[in-house]
Amino acid sequence: MLNKSYASAAILSLLIPVSFAADGDRVDATDTLPDAKPGECYSKVIVPAIFDDVTEQVLVKPETNTVEIIPATYDVQEKEVLVKEASTKLVAVPAVYRTVSEEVEVAPARTEWVTRLDRRGIPASPALLAAATTNGVDLTAAQPEQCFSEFYVPAKFETTEKEVLVKEEAELISIADAQYEQAEETVMVKASAKEKVLVKAEYEVVEEQVMIEPAKAVWKKGTGPITRIDNATGDIMCLVQIPAKYKTVKKTVLKSASTVEEIEVPAESMVVPVSRLVSDSAAERATVPAEFSTVKVTNKIADAAFIWRNAEVSGEGKATGNTICLQAVPAEFKTVKKQVVEAPATIMEEKLPAVYQTVQVKNVSTEAEERTTVIPAAYDSVLTRVKKSSERLEWQRVLCETNMTRDTNKKIQQVLKDSGFYDGPIDGSIGRGTLLSVEKYQKDNDLPTGGLTIQMLEKMGIM
Repeated sequence: MLNKSYASAAILSLLIPVSFAADGDRVDATDTLPDAKPGECYSKVIVPAIFDDVTEQVLVKPETNTVEIIPATYDVQEKEVLVKEASTKLVAVPAVYRTVSEEVEVAPARTEWVTRLDRRGIPASPALLAAATTNGVDLTAAQPEQCFSEFYVPAKFETTEKEVLVKEEAELISIADAQYEQAEETVMVKASAKEKVLVKAEYEVVEEQVMIEPAKAVWKKGTGPITRIDNATGDIMCLVQIPAKYKTVKKTVLKSASTVEEIEVPAESMVVPVSRLVSDSAAERATVPAEFSTVKVTNKIADAAFIWRNAEVSGEGKATGNTICLQAVPAEFKTVKKQVVEAPATIMEEKLPAVYQTVQVKNVSTEAEERTTVIPAAYDSVLTRVKKSSERLEWQRVLCETNMTRDTNKKIQQVLKDSGFYDGPIDGSIGRGTLLSVEKYQKDNDLPTGGLTIQMLEKMGIM
């Protein structure tokens, strides 16, 4: 049996050329399928490039120059060198200070608004100061230690009597019902007519053979032991003869057509009770006078209000507990000690002599020289391969499940084993070991790779 894990992948497109990112110089000749006979299978295979061996002279070492340096010669002499010039050194004499005491104002005298003048007083909030200003307190004219308080004055009302309409004047209407007498009357409820009745058609079912697809030869994806070199190889196409297809269908055939019959339908009538008018309904009108009532009405004559005034001045309203007081805060002083200059700092000058040192000096007696020697280039003969034709991808006839036999498989394995490419059993089963051996055989013999090609079988002497 064939190892189907190595079957070819489905062919995505048969008429679109395949592009190769890794093989830019490969020629694709698979844009059309070959002219084949039914039962033959074709696969995309890689036909190797053709090379010629050419002998060339190759430069292995270019011409070079060697340079020899002859060093310079020197005379040694002694020389006295000034290493440090004479200078003037400046010495700083620090200033003399004395300590004095001074009173410094660290916080100026000020006034601030607080909630009360004793120790429990805290700074008054901006909202509280704004409320006092809005309700008549001039904060800029206040004196230190003066307090202002907030008072609540409730709204004022007065009660009066008022006559109110509780029911408007209206009109009372009484209705006298209409008078009727009872009688009977014969009424036709359905006129005579002619009705049409449908007599349904009759059918019978018959069977018939219908051709749904004619006979044809088509290319189909083949399966078999295909060695996939890359994504472009390994696809197998086989030309297969497909017979025509028929289907038995059931038809419904008319046996007798439908007809219409006409029937006479008589008229229908019935007796119904009837009420005849004797006298119409009538209306009588009467006037109903309006009604009034006296009620007490409370009206507001003054809104509730919050007022501020001097805490020591009496007046209307109830204290809310909000109070602001202008508190005087005295200035703060701190005794600090500072140092004042009694004698300023001065500078003294000190003369420093120059310093000399005896050193050895080298003077050039003869300059350095260079000598250049030319070394000739070296060449070697090498054998290079020159490409005559590029690798190409094309359709070639191959073996697959459609046209393969176990006997053929055994012959392939035997040739591979005799040639030293295969060491497995001769069992006619094309597995991974056989496929790897086929690929190596094809490459060593410069044969197309990518399937069990007929060209390889001819090389092996099997066909």
